[in-house]
Amino acid sequence: MTQLAREHQAINLAQGFPNFEPDKRLLEITSRIAADSVHQYMPSTGFPGLIARCREIVQKCYNRNLGAEEVLITAGATQAIFTAIQALVRRGDEVIILDPAYDCYDMPVNLIGGVPVHIELGHGFMPDWNAIRNRVSGKTRMIIINNPHNPSGAIWQKSDFENLESLCADFPNLVVLSDEVYEFIAFEPDHQSIHERPMLRERSVVISSFGKSLHITGWKVGYLVAPQHLIDPIKNVHQFLVFSVNSVAQHALEEYLADVDLQEIRNFYRAKRDKFRQLLHNTRFTALPCQGTYFQVASYANISSSRDVDFVRWLVSTKGVAAIPISVFNASGRDDKLIRFCFAKDDQTLEQAGERLQF
Repeated sequence: MTQLAREHQAINLAQGFPNFEPDKRLLEITSRIAADSVHQYMPSTGFPGLIARCREIVQKCYNRNLGAEEVLITAGATQAIFTAIQALVRRGDEVIILDPAYDCYDMPVNLIGGVPVHIELGHGFMPDWNAIRNRVSGKTRMIIINNPHNPSGAIWQKSDFENLESLCADFPNLVVLSDEVYEFIAFEPDHQSIHERPMLRERSVVISSFGKSLHITGWKVGYLVAPQHLIDPIKNVHQFLVFSVNSVAQHALEEYLADVDLQEIRNFYRAKRDKFRQLLHNTRFTALPCQGTYFQVASYANISSSRDVDFVRWLVSTKGVAAIPISVFNASGRDDKLIRFCFAKDDQTLEQAGERLQF
């Protein structure tokens, strides 16, 4: 869709990246840091100063005290996900994936010889725990969860964590991979994290992303948190996959995070969400609830009966706005006439898109 947006000179609300600059303070720090002697390999597990910042974030936001050995700096969240699956899943193991799902969950399971087991989310894109329980067995090694959820923007409720805890109690070999890259882009209700659930965090790998939180997706820096019995094999794979992460970026983030309030990110994106939803209100699209992430799912059922893949191709070529069809997030290809817009754009871009969507 990004390629089609370029071809048609369309407004790209498809791919999930901001079109505005990061905080000027971060850019200034990076410029200064780049002139220093920080251009050689970092320790494989990460720059100790940045690891300390990650521990501070988790303690402050979730009241979880981590040891330095429980944090791994990664080349983005996708590398963290890939590495965790490669380290913890074996040939023949089953991995539960809740659809619609981020497309990078499937491939590492397939590459290791595991078996992806896709289960569709229920009403409001919330977990269907009866369906999940019916598919979990002694062969199930991992369940992958994504909260706040891409593409829907749904946020888990307390009861979902309680159901997950019950499931883990019944299946002692089950490991949770919790993709929480949008943890600071959560509106209402508040984001709840695996970090806050003592029973779950001893069985879980939690993924975070500086790229998402700080509008620097191109930096590809994230981090992974897990108890030592899970993170040790993950570190072994990490060492032979990327070895270490960009040195300049790690030093710059360490300094920047000392003086930034990550909770401010919520208000920043809430204003963008509200603006875009108001713009959609003037169109024939129907906006679904958006509790988190910087994505807005909308129904086009009042406009067309076309397949969502065909509709977005028509939308970008005819109306000059690029979006993503939700069916591509479903292993079954299920098509509910829903598409996803990214509202991590400057106000001018959102306003121009809003005008083009009035047809």
